[in-house]
Amino acid sequence: MPIEPRDRRARVGAAGAYFVQGLCFAGLVTRVPTLQKNFHFSDNALLLILLVVPVVAGVGSVLAGILAPRFGSAIVLRIAGPAVCATMTAVGFAPSRPLLYASVAAFGLALGAVDATMNMQGVAVQHRYGRSILVSFHGAWSIGGILGSLANAGAGRLHMSLGPNLGIIALVGLVIALTVGPSLYRHREAAALAVELPPEGTPPKIPWTPIVLVGLAVMLMYISDSATSNWSAKYLEDALHASSSVAPLGLAGYLFFQMLGRLVADWPVRRFGPVLPVAVGGLVGGAGMVLVALARTPALAILGFSIVGVGLCIVVPQSFSAAGALDPTGSGIAISRVNLFNYVGFVVGAGLIGVVNDAAGLRWAFAVPAVLCLGIIGLAPSFRIAAKAAQRPEPARV
Repeated sequence: MPIEPRDRRARVGAAGAYFVQGLCFAGLVTRVPTLQKNFHFSDNALLLILLVVPVVAGVGSVLAGILAPRFGSAIVLRIAGPAVCATMTAVGFAPSRPLLYASVAAFGLALGAVDATMNMQGVAVQHRYGRSILVSFHGAWSIGGILGSLANAGAGRLHMSLGPNLGIIALVGLVIALTVGPSLYRHREAAALAVELPPEGTPPKIPWTPIVLVGLAVMLMYISDSATSNWSAKYLEDALHASSSVAPLGLAGYLFFQMLGRLVADWPVRRFGPVLPVAVGGLVGGAGMVLVALARTPALAILGFSIVGVGLCIVVPQSFSAAGALDPTGSGIAISRVNLFNYVGFVVGAGLIGVVNDAAGLRWAFAVPAVLCLGIIGLAPSFRIAAKAAQRPEPARV
């Protein structure tokens, strides 16, 4: 059956939500060194701030998993998306530590809700298209992240203060979020895309074992992602003596090559299935982290972060494809559960890098995720369930 205009609009709406999330997330994390300087945080105090976001985001993801089956993922996303932009602005203009803590916590809560619901929308669109397209949505996230990083590099060169810098990025994100929101699948439309429906009044039964296996791979990926997002700018600036305009380019390189990988990664998934691309990605990602740890110049470190991006680009999209295959009712429960491992990895990554940094320095800290990337190879067979999503019968239309 040909793809209808309504489904194409839903695809644009979901892609817009991913883009805004990437834009705001990268826009904030690449200004972490500035936050540290403005509020005179020690490295340990900064670590606590970094840990707040994923912990509270996990709460937001769970909350979205409760609300979305009842009210629809679109409603939750259309509220949480603008909230990410608003709370990001609040972080930039926070005049004191207590207000900063409150703003960061609110940002994390909204971030988690968006993470879960945008992937619910993405999986629903993929079900309708009947082929692997979820990687392209995460490519839109990467494009947003690149622009957020580059915007901060430009702001650093112009010596722009934190509040206006983050406020401008958030305003762009807000306009896009409000524009694409009406294109998302409404609750009734998303329900019509479900292959199965549970008995009325009973939640769907989602097996935990495959979720945990896929989730562990996601956790390992996000340890590397957390190291890059939270510490790449600081590593480049402090350890490799990069300027404030060059320091954000580590994350920008990571996200740029992550984007390039995601724009083409649907093809190898369709050709070989998800297992081989995920395993190869884990190997390449580990090699990139080795280069980061060995780098003696900012340019080599940026190259290493770029290799990590292209290597690990496929893990997260395929994890949500697997979650969608485990939940043919389309409730979003499996997606919200897999999404929790995102935050576990981010917390572990931020804490692990911080601890090793205190003990031996950031160079050794980046060697840790290099080794952990190899675990993704062993867990790759658990992604085989994701291939079932593309083999489902055509969903009913209403």
